[in-house]
Amino acid sequence: MQRPMSSTFASLSLSSPLQEVISEIGYASPTPIQLLSIPLLLAGKDLIAQSKTGSGKTVAFALPILQALVVDKRRLQALVVCPTRELAAQVAREIRKLGRKHKGLAVLEVVGGQPVRGQVDALQRGVHVAVGTPGRLLDHLERGTLHCETLTTVVLDEADRMLDMGFGADVESILRCLPKERQTVLFSATYPSTIESMSCRYQRNAERITIEEAEEETSALQQFYVECGKEDKLETLYWVMNKYPHESALIFCNFKASVSELQRELANAGFNVDRLDGDLEQFQRDQVLAKFRNQSLRVLIATDVAGRGIDVEDLELVVNYELPPQPNIYVHRIGRTARAGKAGVAVSLISSRERTKIQSIEAETGESVQAVQRDSASLVDVPALAREAKMQTILISGGRKDKVRPGDILGALTGEAGGLRGEDIGKIEIQARLSYVAVSRAVGKRAARGLGGGRIKGKRYRATLLR
Repeated sequence: MQRPMSSTFASLSLSSPLQEVISEIGYASPTPIQLLSIPLLLAGKDLIAQSKTGSGKTVAFALPILQALVVDKRRLQALVVCPTRELAAQVAREIRKLGRKHKGLAVLEVVGGQPVRGQVDALQRGVHVAVGTPGRLLDHLERGTLHCETLTTVVLDEADRMLDMGFGADVESILRCLPKERQTVLFSATYPSTIESMSCRYQRNAERITIEEAEEETSALQQFYVECGKEDKLETLYWVMNKYPHESALIFCNFKASVSELQRELANAGFNVDRLDGDLEQFQRDQVLAKFRNQSLRVLIATDVAGRGIDVEDLELVVNYELPPQPNIYVHRIGRTARAGKAGVAVSLISSRERTKIQSIEAETGESVQAVQRDSASLVDVPALAREAKMQTILISGGRKDKVRPGDILGALTGEAGGLRGEDIGKIEIQARLSYVAVSRAVGKRAARGLGGGRIKGKRYRATLLR
């Protein structure tokens, strides 16, 4: 276990522009993984960094990538490979946010579910950083549309999960296409033999960092399980959601059919609920995630593959409606809550035959999962439990490529077009050609009319209130 002494970002030899952005964003001090990783990455070392989800690993590799970029040369210099589209989008957002003082910075998401032509056009114009999923990256390499001759750094983010999902062959094909003289970085929550083997083949004298949470940090996450029969599983879920108060809850199922069925049940009971599974188009997935991130959606039900990469601030509750088949999947699921030292609760609904799975999870994690007993006689006020989210989301038909910035949307909402108070406006998320903004439910319709009828930076955009 490696736990560095407390320090500050100022001690990490980062450039002035990056230090300014860190100060503006309000990052007070580096997390342990950042404090240990950043100096090694700045020195050009190959690295295997093992830390749990939510430990700040994206910032740990994004800052060194940005520091090393030659921005006036619009060519591919860094590649980040992620297991899912959602994680790739999250990583790209973080790199753009941290690199906002790098004038002309071009970061491209290279993922499936989006038109290939647009990605080809962007690659031809030139990008500094590409963030993508294995299948689509390999597709571009085979087409000859992704040129890596100038690449100096490749990062495999959540490398263990990528291998678990069957992307090992694709990842190795990608690595073989890259220049031999490069920095290769693996970030992983676990260190199975497959990661060790990949490191031996594709890294040079790699440093290894392992970060384990201190006892006071692990106490922020409480883990429980409840035994129940199939016939009373839904009632047990209501009991859990009532027992552990929350503004946002993420519920995991093992199969798409289970996700759809549970979504129907909760929607019929009046819950503000949506789903995330492999049947959704990318545009639909982006909308669902935007609503969940900005707290205009209270309950999200997901499969493991679709739910990978979900990053929501202050997510209080994760429920395993169906216990996953492997302990490492359980670890990834519960890592969605209690991030950055904040409190969170993870509850698993199990049958009596699944007690051995709980024991395997405890053996894998070294942490206790406590049994809680449901009082079957207690009644849950389901209509009260299924209250609406406090916020609503407005979809705006302009984004980053239209030069729309968060301040422009905020100005339009608080100015003459909207007339809203600052406290009525929540999270603003800018994507390539679309933007999402959360507003108080009480002013949602008025805000959408104001945006649609007014102008943002002198230009009209469609504004749609999402349901």
